[in-house]
Formats: sequence, C-alpha cells, structure tokens
Amino acid sequence: MARRRRPLPPQPQLVGLAVLLSVAVAAVAKTDQPDVAALNVMFNSMNKPSQLSGWKSSGGDPCGDDEEWKGIECSGKSVTEINLAGLGLSGTLGYQLSSLKSVTKFDASNNNLNGDIPYQLPPNMVQLNLYGNSFNGGVPYSISQMEDLETLNLGKNHLNGQLTDMFSQLPKLSTLDISFNRFSGSLPQSFQHLRNLKTLNVESNQFSGHIDVLAKLPLEDLNLQNNKFTGWIPSKLKDINNLQIGGNQWSSGSAPPGMEKGSTLGASSGGGSGGGINGFVIGAIVVAVLLAALILLSVLKRNHSSASSHYLMDDSGHNRSFAPLVDDGRAHKESSAVNMKPLELSSSLSSRTPPAVPRKSISDNEFENKLNHSRRSTDPINLVTYSSSDLQAATGNFHSSRLLGQGTIGGVYKAKYTDGRVLVVKKFDPLSFSGSSDFVDLVNSVSKLRHPNISELVGYSSEPGHYMLVYDYHMNGSLYDFLHLSDDYSKPLTWDTRVRIAIGTASALEYLHDACSPPVIHKNIKASNVLLDADLNPHLTDCGLAYFYEDTSESLGPGYNPPECPGSSGYVMKSDVYCFGVVMLQLLTGRKPYDSSKPRTEQSLVNFVTPQLRDSNALGALADPALRGLYPPKALSRFADVLARCVQSDPESRPSISEVVQSLLQCVQRTTSSRRMGGLRSISQRSDDSDW
Repeated sequence: MARRRRPLPPQPQLVGLAVLLSVAVAAVAKTDQPDVAALNVMFNSMNKPSQLSGWKSSGGDPCGDDEEWKGIECSGKSVTEINLAGLGLSGTLGYQLSSLKSVTKFDASNNNLNGDIPYQLPPNMVQLNLYGNSFNGGVPYSISQMEDLETLNLGKNHLNGQLTDMFSQLPKLSTLDISFNRFSGSLPQSFQHLRNLKTLNVESNQFSGHIDVLAKLPLEDLNLQNNKFTGWIPSKLKDINNLQIGGNQWSSGSAPPGMEKGSTLGASSGGGSGGGINGFVIGAIVVAVLLAALILLSVLKRNHSSASSHYLMDDSGHNRSFAPLVDDGRAHKESSAVNMKPLELSSSLSSRTPPAVPRKSISDNEFENKLNHSRRSTDPINLVTYSSSDLQAATGNFHSSRLLGQGTIGGVYKAKYTDGRVLVVKKFDPLSFSGSSDFVDLVNSVSKLRHPNISELVGYSSEPGHYMLVYDYHMNGSLYDFLHLSDDYSKPLTWDTRVRIAIGTASALEYLHDACSPPVIHKNIKASNVLLDADLNPHLTDCGLAYFYEDTSESLGPGYNPPECPGSSGYVMKSDVYCFGVVMLQLLTGRKPYDSSKPRTEQSLVNFVTPQLRDSNALGALADPALRGLYPPKALSRFADVLARCVQSDPESRPSISEVVQSLLQCVQRTTSSRRMGGLRSISQRSDDSDW
C-alpha cells in the first residue's frame, strides 16, 4: 500500500511570489485606491447587500474594464457618479465618503438607510439626493462647503432641529427639498444668499416665524404647506406660479406699510396722497420711538451706579445678578466690549431695571438692537403655571419610583398625565427661596434661555413652600446613563452620534457664554445634565441655576471638579470648558469620570487619559470598546486634540468654548488632501486618511 505523502509547508519563495502578484494586481488596477476604499466601507456599512452586484467588502476595481459595480459610473480612474436609488438598501453610508473627490452625483433615494447623514460627504457634488430614507439628526455642516452644489434633496426622512446658517456659500444651489421632516425654528437668514434658488420645498415640517428672507429670491416653485409660519407673505412671492401656502398661521388683513414688498417695517412705498399720509404717520412714529429710546438710554445711564449695588445683594442677603439679555442670532460679539462678568443666576431686577448700556457711538441698527434687548428683558413670563397638587398627582406624590435624579438643590421627578404627556419636574428645597416672588424672579430669567440644545423650561409652580420647574421629558435619559448604565442589549452610540452630541453641547454652552449679555456661567456641566431626545440630540439642562452650586466639589461630583476649584471659590468661565472636556472624555473612552473599581492610577479619568491623548499609538486602546473600531482614526486624533486643550490644569491655557465649537466644526469640515495611495495598504490604514 502506497504511503501518503504529507503536504509540504509553504515555501518562502512561494509566499514572496504571492505578495508580488498581489502588488502587481494593485499596480495594474485602474481605479484610484481612495475611491475603492470608500466604496468598500460603504458596502460594509450597508450590510453587504446582495443587490449591489459587483461590489466588494475589500479591494476590487470598479472603474476597470473587467468589473461592473452596480450604480457606479467612472471617468478615467475616478468614480464620478453613484446611483443607488430604489434598491431596498439598509444600514448606513459609512464614514469615508469624503475620499470620493470626483463624485458629482450621489443618489441613494427611496431606500431604508438610517442613522445620521455622514458628516463626510463627497466634497465636489453637484447633485445629492437622499430623499425617502430614515436618516435622523441634522443637515451635515460639510454641505455648506459644496460650492458646486445645484440640487439638494433630503425630503421624507426623520431630520430634526433647527437649520443652521450654513447656506451662504452655495451660489449655484437651484433646488432645495427638505420636506416631510421634523425641522423647527425660523428659516435661516443665510437663505437670502441663495441667488439661484428656483425650487424650495419645506412642506410638512414645524418651521415657524416669518418668511421675509425669501422675498428677493428668484423662486419659481415654492411649497410652504403644513408648517407654523406667521406674518404676511411678501407680495413678490405671490406672483410665483406654483405657490403652495396652506396649513400655516398667516396674518389676516392687509400687511403693514412696507411689508407688501417684503421689506422691513417702516419702508414707505410712495405714490398718491394715501402714501403721503402713511409716510407722515410712519415718520411721526419713528420720531416718537427715537425720543422714547433716548429717554430710556438716559435712564439707563443714571441707574448704572444703583444697578451695581443691586448686583451684589438682594433683600435676603444673597448674591444676585441681572437676567441675561439674549441675542436672537449667533453673531453676538459685543460682550467683550461691555466687559461684564459672567452671571451665575438671573434675578428679578431685570424685570424692573434693565442693565445699563455702555454709552458709545452706535449705528441705527445697533441702536434698534439695543432697544429690542431692553424690551425683551422686561417681557412677562409666558409659561404654564402648575398647581402643586397637579404636579404631586402626576409624579405619584413624588414617589421614589418616579425619581430621575437627586441633586444638591432637590429631586428631579418624572410626571405622567392621562393624556400621554410626560414632563420632568425639578423640585426645590422650600428653604432655597425667601418667598414666591424670589422664585418667580428665577423663573423669569431661566425662561429667557432659548437654544435648540438647551432643555426648555415649559412651566413652573410657585406656591409658597412648593417651588418647582417643569421641563420637557427626553426619552433617552442622560448621556451618563446612555454611556455607563446601558445593558448589553442597548444600542451603543455611533461615532457620528458622539461627535454630534459634542458639537450640540458645546453650542449650547457657547450660547450661554457668548450670546447672552452679560454671559451666563453654567457651573454644573456633566454627562448627567446632557439629556438625549428620541433622535439622540443633546439638550443641556440646569442652565441658569449656578447660584445654587456654591461648592462645585459637591455638586459636580468626583472626576469633574476643575483644579482651580478646590472648595467653594475659584470657579471661572473656563471652568465650564474643563467640565465640558470631561464630558468629551467620556464620549471618547466610554469610561466614568471617576471609577473606584479601577486600579488607583486609572480611577481619575482626566489624570489617566490626558497624558495619552497626544500619543497616536495609545489612542486606539483608549477608544470606547463599544465603538468596535468603527471610527476614522484621524477623527479620533483630532477629537482627542480638542479635548486635551479643554482639560488643561491652567484655566488660561484652555480655549474659550467658541474656539472649541469652531475646532470641532473645522474637524468636520476638513476634507482629505489629495494623496495617491498604492501598494498593499489595508482598508483600515487607508481610512486613516479620512476625516469624520
């Protein structure tokens, strides 16, 4: 019987030959390797769908003569078009699309794609169509850099929040469809720069406010149906052939003088005696307003010294400060000129005596802004007033099973109503206030803090001994719970979602520091005070309550307290930045700010992680294991660089929160450098050249 020969082990020469053959294949591949890597990542992120014939999870040559990838068009070595419409695709689009620098048309409409629209998109697109999917979150800021973009269709998804002012640099945009989403707030002012916009569809959202920003656009097709718009429709828009405006709250009757042309109130349209009379009346009104404003400024100056004494003490002997005067826009930069200290708590004095306005030469627009600010500071509270018995019943007599959290100033409870409403009740210790009027002063100031990423106050109870604030309930709880208390079956936060949470929280803090005048200090920034809504958008809570957090070592808890705050003093505005940096550390690592179960050298998150943040080799080990490596390595490095600056021990060395926001946004906006990649670099290595 013949003996069976044992197989010979692989010879080194054969292994070397295999490597050379692989190199040769890569060398003759026609498609640019960054394009191949991006498509590989997208294919894997969409769960390797069988309907994408020819696609591969690794390697391939979509522009080669011997391969045909469904939906892919090429020009030379570069992918130029991706058409995946109506293929029943699911999953996400991945994180490496910015490598597709030659793609001008991207159509993934009418599928089942979900998650966030990637921050990274092909940077030179002319047409982007993601209509009819299940994307959530907001519009990626990277779209604002696409100067060649002509068509943007994001309709029929689950996008939400306010549209940011990101449309100033899109001169070629002619078609914009964001219908059937959940957008809210006013139309962004940057819409006025869309000088070639012919078609705009915002149907079935929750937009509110006026539409004057559209008055001068060359629109031919405008759909505003089923929103919450108010005011009058500019006369120029009424001439549009295809105009749909139903389902809004338009003002009835004739528009005020000047509004019929879409201009601001007070612009007179002459012609005829009626126009002369209107002009006379308007002129008289303007003169009267100017006189009243001059008197007001005089009073403000006279009261400046007395206001300073009010700033220091109230009747109960507590330190108090004025309510913030909130700018409507994001461009407020006058706080540095005013040179006022950050606030810790707003008080009733704002409703009686507006803060003094520095005397300086100002333009008419600035004068009007100052006057509007003074008016806003005395606006009455427009909130729901709850009885203590109502809130007691809704919280099950403040039962422990409804307790969401216990802080230094009271408990936070979940309130349920028979009609399905769910609210959050913050119940204060009765001794926190000297009386109901003292509490109402607090409510008045907190109610003025409005930002998409700040938990909005919706009501209050001010019965003697029963002082409570009522907020909207966010179903996904706090960021702390989501990161640290989720069970094995919970869906972890994706990298894109973590970046979005960081930017949203930073934007909320930027609003408090820069858009409120005087600035508002928070003093209790921590992961348990970042709440997540149904779409995992962040909402910063406890804003305007800093007065109650005298000893931050007690209120913040271990792991958060900045080095400059060993006791009850020393907390400054950049201490907020430090605490925000600790929140970002948790987003990066998935670790708690302080964990006594860890070895002593690892218990403090800041002390353990900070020395490693600038070590690219160590970062991979620091990343939250729940991410399963699904993040661009360079994004991790840039994120780590931003937070490393936030948690520096010296407050003066930390960036301002506005610098943090800009750094995060610049990371998102950055596009990869044009770099040829060849040889046998793996997909994971190639992804290192991508951004967010």
